[in-house]
Amino acid sequence: MKKSLFAASLAALAIGTVFSAPASAADVSACLITKTDTNPFFVKMKEGATAKAAELGVTLKSYAGKIDGDSESQVAAIETCIADGAKGILLTASDTKGIVPAVKKARDAGILVIALDTPLEPVDSADMTFATDNLLAGKLIGQWAAATLGDKAKDAKVAFLDLTPSQPTVDVLRDQGFMIGFGIDPKDPNKIGDEDDARIVGHDVTNGNEEGGRTAMENLLQKDPSINVVHTINEPAAAGAYEALKAVGKEKDVLIVSVDGGCPGVQNVIDGVIGATSQQYPLLMASLGIEAIKKFADTGEKPKATEGKDFFDTGVALVTDKPAAGVESIDTKAGKDKCWG
Repeated sequence: MKKSLFAASLAALAIGTVFSAPASAADVSACLITKTDTNPFFVKMKEGATAKAAELGVTLKSYAGKIDGDSESQVAAIETCIADGAKGILLTASDTKGIVPAVKKARDAGILVIALDTPLEPVDSADMTFATDNLLAGKLIGQWAAATLGDKAKDAKVAFLDLTPSQPTVDVLRDQGFMIGFGIDPKDPNKIGDEDDARIVGHDVTNGNEEGGRTAMENLLQKDPSINVVHTINEPAAAGAYEALKAVGKEKDVLIVSVDGGCPGVQNVIDGVIGATSQQYPLLMASLGIEAIKKFADTGEKPKATEGKDFFDTGVALVTDKPAAGVESIDTKAGKDKCWG
């Protein structure tokens, strides 16, 4: 997967976008590398990084994989950022283990590497992670689903619409968090698919998009048409799952929960497509990341983790118009005020 710097530069032409700061600040440069440039979550992340870079006089170059899971393009982007002499890299990794050698190369070159949203494996492979507490995000929607179902939770039929076969950390954390919140033993909390709870119909991958969500839902419905709870990695996957359920007349019989909190997702909560979603804040992650790179460039100081955690927690809130006893949440009006995309 290692590319020459020349090849990486060619890749940069295809996937990179340059946002120029004033010439006087050209010595402070940063890279943003996201999983895709189409998912609203990463679009908003890019907006946040771009705005903060302009404010602080940082030159920002932005790169993205062609699809979620395209780690090769991300490795090429890191190579380009090293060659360009970037002071820092903000990265949402598609392959949280496979990207580590490239990240080490960047850090060895004196570049500050901050993981956004998705921790690397191990987490200290990056200098710091700015992210939602994704395990908590999963727990919240799991707790809400269990409380909403009440006694019926013990006989639920649950489908898991995950991200990619490589099981990136963000996927595992949300998936296993949901199980813990719902009352399912996740077995190895670092792995998807080793559980033996009879309520689990199965797992399928979505690539985090609507088409993938629809296909995964269709596959799992073929396995067990009695599915009545669906956990989705994100809101585009949830929208696809809903369309698959609607096509067979089951959309009113199934509880869908998700994570993201984008404006389209909050609207889907209002419309009854999604029962509840855990809202995260990508603009904040990215803007804080740019601030950290600027501070590192100016002073050499690296960001610190939130007390008691191994990452900097950028917050999460459960959004629903059907609050459940014992589960803290905000309504969709508050969710709309804080949403993105």
